[in-house]
Amino acid sequence: MKIEFNREYASLANFVEMIPFRFDKEGRSIYKARNEIKVFQEKGYTLNVKSYRIPIFINRVIYTFFRKSKAHRAYKYAFELTKRGFITPTPIAYVSTFKNCLLYRSFFISMHTPLEGNMRLFTDGDETLEGKEQLMEEFAKYTAKLHNAGVLHCDYSPGNILYKKEENGYVFSLIDINRMKFCDVDMRTGCESFCRMQGTDEFFSKVASIYAKERGFDEQECVRLFLLYKMKDRRKRNFKQKLRNR
Repeated sequence: MKIEFNREYASLANFVEMIPFRFDKEGRSIYKARNEIKVFQEKGYTLNVKSYRIPIFINRVIYTFFRKSKAHRAYKYAFELTKRGFITPTPIAYVSTFKNCLLYRSFFISMHTPLEGNMRLFTDGDETLEGKEQLMEEFAKYTAKLHNAGVLHCDYSPGNILYKKEENGYVFSLIDINRMKFCDVDMRTGCESFCRMQGTDEFFSKVASIYAKERGFDEQECVRLFLLYKMKDRRKRNFKQKLRNR
């Protein structure tokens, strides 16, 4: 077993060490699909524990010898995001277990920090933006700030962007951060990163315009790229869905 944990929470060391044995039997499940997230109460803290599904054999080899596991990356990237001034749930630890000398199960443990909602508020079928203008504008500016800081979330989908309304505006937090890059984000890469967002063409056009102004890009070209990448992403997803339905 391999463990790395945040020394500021040394009182949770025993919890971290035991999580591979406790996860399946304890905790309150709040999400379950390919991976599962459970909430635990421990020593006065409310904790999220994400259990990643067991990788296929070739990925077990890759994650053991050539690449950091998803849990390890989520843990490390959380510190990097915080260092760059962005909010993400406080990282507590990651745990990796091994079977036959290869990675078997991995867990990422963080503070549970519930916010009001996520960007699923905008949907492809919602034709009105009334009452959502401020959130949309601040989201576009937030993303521009991320990209200007060299942060690229490679799974920038609605459920991974949380927000909370405060007196002076919205506060955003990123989750599911194991797929990130810290690099220069050019116009095309930045525009393409929005493709998994939901919303009408009007939503994408307005977000693109605000994003372009914040980053000093050509506004019309950003709008064109946003809509182009959105269309390509929808076609790709529809094609995959048709294959699954055969």
